[in-house]
Amino acid sequence: MTSTWAPEERYFEDFPVGQEILTGGRTVDQADINLFAGLTGDNYPLHVNAMWAETGRFGERIAHGPLTFSIAVGLVALTGWYSDCIEALIECRSMRATAPVRSGDTLRVRATVLETEPHKSPKYGVLHVGYDVINQKDESVMNFHWVMLARRRTPLEI
Repeated sequence: MTSTWAPEERYFEDFPVGQEILTGGRTVDQADINLFAGLTGDNYPLHVNAMWAETGRFGERIAHGPLTFSIAVGLVALTGWYSDCIEALIECRSMRATAPVRSGDTLRVRATVLETEPHKSPKYGVLHVGYDVINQKDESVMNFHWVMLARRRTPLEI
């Protein structure tokens, strides 16, 4: 099978601080929430029990925070922005859910290069990217700081 996805080749050096992308949108529906609950075993009533959720803070079932996070990571991946230069995830910092994600919300991600730094191996650099997940009203629903190991175009001299 041949892949039809052929992103532009990119390296650590191609991500200057301040570079930003805005992804396309993806609408979250009740099926996504149900499937995520089934996949993870996270059957908390806020996500899977309509009667229970109606009496709660949000008045209805809402998406799991980790589902929102997963969709955000996927939306950026779908752009091809990183190409294939990412070698590894180092960490995720400062994740905050700032508003509920409801069935019918359309999510997009504004990803911004926050910082770049050398790595102990001269073949790599460390990318710090801020993800701001926004809904159809341009309201932030989640943000996090993603730290990744990226291949350098030309390894540094030791």
